[in-house]
Amino acid sequence: MELIEKVVDVSKRRGFIFPSSEIYGGMANTYDFGPYGTALKENIRRIWWNKFVNSREDIFGIDSSIIVNPKVWEASGHVAQFGDVMVEDIINGKRYRADHLIEDYFQQKGKDTKVDGKTASELQEIIIKENIKSPDGNELNKARKFNLLFKTEIGIIEGEGSTAYLRGEIAQGLFINFKNILDSIHPKLPFGMAQTGKAFRNEITKGQFTFRTLEFDLMEFEYFFDPSKDDWNKLFEYWQSLMLEFVKEIGISKEKVKWRAHSKEELSHYSDRTEDLEYEFPWGFKEMFGIAYRTDFDLKNHQEHSGVSQEYTYPDGKKIIPHVIEPTFGLSRLVTIVLMDAYCEEEVNGEKRIVLKFDPKIAPVKVAVLPLIKKEELTTLARQIQMELKTLGAIAYEETSAIGRRYRKQDEIGTPYCVTVDFDSLDDKKVTVRDRDTMKQERIEISKLTEYLTTKFV
Repeated sequence: MELIEKVVDVSKRRGFIFPSSEIYGGMANTYDFGPYGTALKENIRRIWWNKFVNSREDIFGIDSSIIVNPKVWEASGHVAQFGDVMVEDIINGKRYRADHLIEDYFQQKGKDTKVDGKTASELQEIIIKENIKSPDGNELNKARKFNLLFKTEIGIIEGEGSTAYLRGEIAQGLFINFKNILDSIHPKLPFGMAQTGKAFRNEITKGQFTFRTLEFDLMEFEYFFDPSKDDWNKLFEYWQSLMLEFVKEIGISKEKVKWRAHSKEELSHYSDRTEDLEYEFPWGFKEMFGIAYRTDFDLKNHQEHSGVSQEYTYPDGKKIIPHVIEPTFGLSRLVTIVLMDAYCEEEVNGEKRIVLKFDPKIAPVKVAVLPLIKKEELTTLARQIQMELKTLGAIAYEETSAIGRRYRKQDEIGTPYCVTVDFDSLDDKKVTVRDRDTMKQERIEISKLTEYLTTKFV
């Protein structure tokens, strides 16, 4: 079984991630986060928010609307340019991204070929020249552009003027609130605006678990600056360094990530420089995060299309439209990465042990309190200890099944420490603390337990 299949299996079995609408046969590229997946995602989000917003005085958080005036997407260029080139299997009608199909074709031939940024006609030429077929071995129709924005309708009457879009990125919510932040908070340049939230893209390619989905969580901020005063290259590299720090903070090894600069051909219409922080998946290095220098493209376009000034005014009356650096973090995708990175199989006493070795800071359950057996004197003490440990985060409690089976369950949930309450605990006032990764056990005084465990989560 491939790693991704193992991760999908343990994710469903242990309540991390479920296929969406499964009782109705499911729906491609959609997933629901279960109790532990939700906790894992929120722990990561909280660390990100604390690092990039709460701990700084120059970045301000907002929460913008998912559905906005459609003129926003026209001004940003998304209605005209936000799309992928699609090809379709002429026999069964299955759709594929042309660039992915071509790159997979060359990868199977041992070549690392990138075709991002090529036009539909250029991709069509490659397909014809290489005689590339669909994954089912059938001919493909002509490559054509496919817009990724999800359309919807607003109002009670269908027709012209009722079309709206689910946001394809969360950046525009930041740009259209730029003036509101200037007028209410009165920040000085340079400063940033941050938010986390849902985005939607009508993807035509099969995602690999939550790596690519129709609905996903993003975390990002726009950092505005005066290009006549601040060197954008230095700012770009400064934020790159902090992005790597964040990777380390959530427990992902720096050895598994690398930066890849976008070629001129693959740059987005708004960007003068973009780099992806790629993670080493079993299927190769693919994008985890991204950072782009968007110049003044967005604010200038919104000023032009709305007629409302997006200028920053200095105390001396000088006016400028700031430029912006944009670091973007895909949260849903990151959950897949963290799960894959943490997944481990070991042989213990002739049996396979599956363990998710999360960094304790992001583990959905911090500690599990387990009475050795279900006896009132043990369960009462165990419940008291559970309540005392609540300051550490989510504390699980379980009293059914053999202690060994409960240990294995917590291993698969990724719980860093298990605290076992036994009959000796009633006399010596100590409990057994088991380390998830080493499986070593240590007797710790109950009165010192919170302090002991607190040091493990620093």
